[in-house]
Amino acid sequence: MSQEPILKARGLVKRYGRVTALDQADFDLYPGEILAVIGDNGAGKSSLIKALSGAVNPDEGEIHLDGQKVQFTSPMQAREAGIETVYQNLALSPALSIADNMFLGREIRRKGPLGDIFRLLDHKEMQRVAREKLSELGLMTIQNINQAVETLSGGQRQGVAVARAAAFGSKVVIMDEPTAALGVKESRRVLELILDVRSRGLPIVLISHNMPHVFEVADRIHIHRLGKRLTVINPKEYTMSDAVALMTGAMAPKEAA
Repeated sequence: MSQEPILKARGLVKRYGRVTALDQADFDLYPGEILAVIGDNGAGKSSLIKALSGAVNPDEGEIHLDGQKVQFTSPMQAREAGIETVYQNLALSPALSIADNMFLGREIRRKGPLGDIFRLLDHKEMQRVAREKLSELGLMTIQNINQAVETLSGGQRQGVAVARAAAFGSKVVIMDEPTAALGVKESRRVLELILDVRSRGLPIVLISHNMPHVFEVADRIHIHRLGKRLTVINPKEYTMSDAVALMTGAMAPKEAA
């Protein structure tokens, strides 16, 4: 593991009125790792992820990406910097095709005047890239790249969202509860996808309530409690019960791993 985190936060504070969602929160994601983020409801996990992905502007603290200090005012800025987020609600457009969803907000225009002046889209190129990206992740059980996303199963939709993030996330992919709405078989496929993405060198932040999934794929587990990072544990050295006890305050952390 490289000594310098690819994504680092120090002293993040976020208040909503009298509620402090983030209270001097720290965060470290190292190159090539899967870091799970767990915490009880209301622990501030969502606010942390929103701050890292540009959806929320922290009141205090600093975020560094690749050693550079960054300040995102929108998710679009975070995406442009190389941080892709797969949200729980997927943010896919059901009526659009798989290819159109892959390029939503980043459409490829045709070359020359047709694209520059008439702003015509290069559908062939978008379909080619979409097919290539889905194939890379072993998702070509989807036969037709032009079929509407609403015709896909939950697992296939999640696959499209993950493929989109992997295709465009040049530095970090954040996954928010990717298996929450899926059955056993589809969850298994998504976990394999997460490992596939990591094997291609992209570090992943995995937010999940599913302890077996977390312990199966995570290299380290960030435990968030009362608005801040309580500790980081190695899943090989702790049990799921330990993790839950730390999360709920039933157990105090040893020295941070």
